[in-house]
Amino acid sequence: MTGAPHIPVLLDEVIEALAPAPGSLIVDATFGAGGYTRRLLDAGATVHAFDRDPDAIAAGQRWAETQGEEPRLVLHPRRFSEMVAALAEAGVARVDGVVMDIGVSSMQLDQAERGFAFSSDGPLDMRMSQSGPSAADFLNEADEADIADVLYTLGEERQSRRVARAIVAARPLSTTGQLAHVIRKALGYRPGAPKDPATRSFQAIRIHINAELDELEAALAASEVLLGEGGRLAVVSFHSLEDRVVKQFLRRASGSMPSGSRYLPEANNGPAATFAEVSKAVRPSEAETSRNPRARSATLRSATRTAAPPRPDLSRSERRAA
Repeated sequence: MTGAPHIPVLLDEVIEALAPAPGSLIVDATFGAGGYTRRLLDAGATVHAFDRDPDAIAAGQRWAETQGEEPRLVLHPRRFSEMVAALAEAGVARVDGVVMDIGVSSMQLDQAERGFAFSSDGPLDMRMSQSGPSAADFLNEADEADIADVLYTLGEERQSRRVARAIVAARPLSTTGQLAHVIRKALGYRPGAPKDPATRSFQAIRIHINAELDELEAALAASEVLLGEGGRLAVVSFHSLEDRVVKQFLRRASGSMPSGSRYLPEANNGPAATFAEVSKAVRPSEAETSRNPRARSATLRSATRTAAPPRPDLSRSERRAA
């Protein structure tokens, strides 16, 4: 893992939020290049690390094999929504911390053959797990209306119908370069514009292919089940849709959703709060964004688990995780 191209975002702030100590048991739900995990191990914690990308697990396995007879790094080649089941199989019922770094990693973005980015041409793939339907499968087979819905809902693309129509007209598509060209032409891209119009659509397609928001909801619920009293949750997100999911989860879990006004009665209190000490949004410093421009959109939110049992009113995806 030495010299890995992925730079962990808000590293000091995440470690401060988790407050690892010797003997702590912490879940790194998005292992990647192991940036958070390395610091947690240095603090004396044992880390159960999850990643659905076989490349990340293979690199981490080589690292884990150097740890000696009592390794403190346990790798799980699984989705982080499966944390509860995976840890139960490992004999773990409670943990002291959970950290998540949501979205695509720098390694995935920088490998053209993975098909996540349009900065260099590659196959239209975008699968984090390297299995299942690819972006090409979706774009070449889905109905125009379904493609438009994905672009609008997950990419906040206001001209989603125009882009979807252009994609269908250009089928079959097989490379990221072809897709980027189609989107730019549909939206009247001008070279030198501050933001490439293909960005929103690429984001939407990637999130859809990997069911990222459903996975995030399920993983947050899993953290509510796994964390013991006083355990810490820290989540780094990179765009508004992810951050909204995290923010709303913590509002519900901490009992801080809006409830009533002077014109309306107070809402029913409901179950006891499962999280407290919810932080305000933490964002990278100017120094960090100058060192790592990909950090500029990052947001960290953290909270502390209370003694209350997991809520009975979890959403459908949350219940599935628990």
